[in-house]
Amino acid sequence: SQTQKGIITYALSANRQKPFAGATRSAVFNTYRRSKAQFLYVVPPFAAAYLLMNWAIEKNEFYNSKEGRMTAPEESDDATQGGPVRG
Repeated sequence: SQTQKGIITYALSANRQKPFAGATRSAVFNTYRRSKAQFLYVVPPFAAAYLLMNWAIEKNEFYNSKEGRMTAPEESDDATQGGPVRG
């Protein structure tokens, strides 16, 4: 049979019909996989920084408390009292 004149047909490939098919599922699992691979590079430094900062805050609060001031050694006031200048 002969093709008819004046009739135009269009077709789309499967990936053009649904360009984001499965994108959300792939994104979730790909993000999990990539995050898991970076876990040991990110978490230990942040944990160490948190613990160090927590220790420093507790130490600072102790030193600025009444008990902390009582246990701290007496500071010499040479610089404020005109004591010896070492150069």
